[in-house]
Amino acid sequence: MIMVERAVPPRVVAAERVASEAGFKKSCIPEVGRLLRLAAAAKPQGTIAESGTGSGAGTAWLHSGLGAGARLVTVERDEGLARRAAGVFADDKRVSVLTGDWRLLEQQAPFDVFFCDGGGKRDDPQGVVDQLAPGGLLILDDFTPSPHWPPRFGGEVDELRMFYLTHPALEAAEVLTTPTSSAVVAARRL
Repeated sequence: MIMVERAVPPRVVAAERVASEAGFKKSCIPEVGRLLRLAAAAKPQGTIAESGTGSGAGTAWLHSGLGAGARLVTVERDEGLARRAAGVFADDKRVSVLTGDWRLLEQQAPFDVFFCDGGGKRDDPQGVVDQLAPGGLLILDDFTPSPHWPPRFGGEVDELRMFYLTHPALEAAEVLTTPTSSAVVAARRL
């Protein structure tokens, strides 16, 4: 069997260039990016959101799965990063890059896919869940895998992860993205 390397979408390459130029070191990793592409592709007419645009790498992965009838809105607090990321998507009217607090997304909700990588994830988890449409997908990355139940981090129960994994409005699972990182993927119950 011949192994073929997975191609990285051109806009992801452009967003990674923006990250390098800006000295931004927290871009979406390819393992999570492929998950984002799949989630966006699953909602071809959907409203897709991202909190924490950064340089636009996660946005670009979402964009790579974006259906012709879908729209993508992302928000970034850092004005310079938001402006640079917006340049990566300037030729696609389906994509809006907002500058400001994550709560700007509320005006666009409910979301069929919400990649919450910035504001909201920790400071208002219920507010994040409230942004999801019925059947909407929520993706939260940057967790450290735990072999325990309940999951632990730093020797303590990881209350944030428990909130999402056990929320009554969500069907959720933790997915290993690399040997040292995981993501919580959830669907809003109908």
